[in-house]
Order: sequence, then C-alpha cells, then structure tokens
Amino acid sequence: MFVRIVKMSFAEENIIPFLDNFETVKQKIRNFEGCQFLELYRDKHNTNIFFTYSYWNTEDDLNNYRDSDLFKSVWAKTKPMFNAKPEAWSVDKVVSL
Repeated sequence: MFVRIVKMSFAEENIIPFLDNFETVKQKIRNFEGCQFLELYRDKHNTNIFFTYSYWNTEDDLNNYRDSDLFKSVWAKTKPMFNAKPEAWSVDKVVSL
C-alpha cells in the first residue's frame, strides 16, 4: 500500500464550488478499485490550500484511476479552479502508530 498526497490551491471564489464537487465525487473516488482511504484536509492558515490523502493498494490501481473517466471528469471540473499548479507525491508508508 502507498499514499498519494495532492496539494491544491484555489482562487477564493472557487473554494465553495470545489467543495461542492468534492462532496459529489468523494464516494466514487473512495470506492474506486484499489482505493482504501480518502481524506481531504484544509490548511489552517492558508484556507485556499487543500490536500487530499488517499491510500492505494498498488501503483497500478492509482494509475487505473488516473486513466478512468471518473478522474477525467473530476479533473476537468477541478483544474480550472486552481490559482497555482497542483503538486502531487506518491509515498510509501514507513511507520504508522
């Protein structure tokens, strides 16, 4: 299992539309084959910055999601809302307490 972390920054006027869309698609993403966990975080001080954390069984599962119609539709709605280039990391969990 590995973790995918995505940092996204939104224009102020796009925060509510982003959150509304996330509410609509979160279960579909979480139920995508290979996804074991999904959370959305919001920066305490820079409230236009959000992070998704998702746990995937394999990198192939994540890549299947990224190649899916679901991802393409989510990305098509989300991408125009950014006010900075998103950043993403795929990391292996080393320790969890």
